[in-house]
Amino acid sequence: MQRLAGGKLKLVQAALRLITESRSLTSLGLRELAREAGLNPNTFYRHFKNLDEFGLQVLGYIAEDMKTGVRQLRQMADSSEQASHDTVTFVYHYFLANPAATTVAVRELHGPSPVLRRALEAQLDASAREMAEDILERGLVPGVEAAVVHEISHMTIRYILFRAMDYIEKPEQREKIQQETERFINRQFRGAMIEGLNEEEVLALKTAPGQT
Repeated sequence: MQRLAGGKLKLVQAALRLITESRSLTSLGLRELAREAGLNPNTFYRHFKNLDEFGLQVLGYIAEDMKTGVRQLRQMADSSEQASHDTVTFVYHYFLANPAATTVAVRELHGPSPVLRRALEAQLDASAREMAEDILERGLVPGVEAAVVHEISHMTIRYILFRAMDYIEKPEQREKIQQETERFINRQFRGAMIEGLNEEEVLALKTAPGQT
């Protein structure tokens, strides 16, 4: 994705500052948005055809900002447990540092714009695909079929987003939410690894270092 700059970047960042619990991207007024960005209102239409196109840029900006860091962590992991811990830690800390971006993602997944809903679904699917590719490339879940890794990755990405607002809004539960998220991921992959094993192989897996 091409990095935003100039007026486009100012408008996107202004939108993230204006987002609140009661407002969505498509509810922002163009004059208000331009004023927050320090630009002339006519500038908006020099960069975007409409609010849907603008919303796509905002979602793309959020996704690109987060995905690079997550992939670097997964590609350095030596185990699926380390990958899940590092990924969850990074993503939840990103959510906490960027609550407006998180609010946008959660709300628009079920928002009024079908264009933005489809775009966000596509981004979640892309994140899940990258997660699966990283796990398979590193051999972090030996014996698990690629299709199963993709399926679990798909569920994982949506589960993390589902817990995002709780993590932001309930500081007293953040450690618990992070631990629950890591357990959810690890149980999915461990269960997949156990499928198809015979009794002796299951016992060996249970007694292996780090698996008890």
